[in-house]
Amino acid sequence: MNTTQPTEQQRSADRRRRELLEAADRVVLRDGPQASMNAIAAEAGITKPILYRHFGDKGGLYAALAKRHTDALLDSLRAALDAPAQRRRRVEATLDTYLAAIEARPQVYRFLMHPAETGQGGEPGFDIGAHSAPLLRRMGEELAQVIEERVDLGPGGGQLARVWGHGIVGMMHAAGDWWLGERPCSRAELVTSLADLLWGRLAAAGDRTGAPGF
Repeated sequence: MNTTQPTEQQRSADRRRRELLEAADRVVLRDGPQASMNAIAAEAGITKPILYRHFGDKGGLYAALAKRHTDALLDSLRAALDAPAQRRRRVEATLDTYLAAIEARPQVYRFLMHPAETGQGGEPGFDIGAHSAPLLRRMGEELAQVIEERVDLGPGGGQLARVWGHGIVGMMHAAGDWWLGERPCSRAELVTSLADLLWGRLAAAGDRTGAPGF
């Protein structure tokens, strides 16, 4: 018997977890940062204690939703970075992919990055930094790896790639947050402006031998 294969019970639990996350997504799309465990349980057709059994508390549910959406966003960013185009165009496509994602689902973005201090019914809220910082850090590390693999930054390139990775993610997050709230310009105009800011040394750096160009 192959013990590495999931059992029917494990597969059933995984399916149920996906269903609960999909129910949570629907509530978040409707309520944003004010999404409550009560509302999510009602959407899923279960009681709140059952929801707690799967995720522990609202923080556990938040972490599961964050992973779900961050995984999808990172896949989209990698696809934009590896698209067959000139480096400047790929930089713009990567910025646009991030901004398009937060524009398409602003309530999900606000739930992940601006959790409410208290939920509906007086539920405890979140320490925003404690929950959003790991998401941004993960994106920064992922982008740093992509840069290091594709761009020849010379001696100390690994450290510089990490500086750039986290700096670019921080820039995208701060600029995107401001833009989503105020809409002072079109998405295309913001993409061009941010790409202009990034272009400096990135334009002059060579590609690594044998690696996909960036």
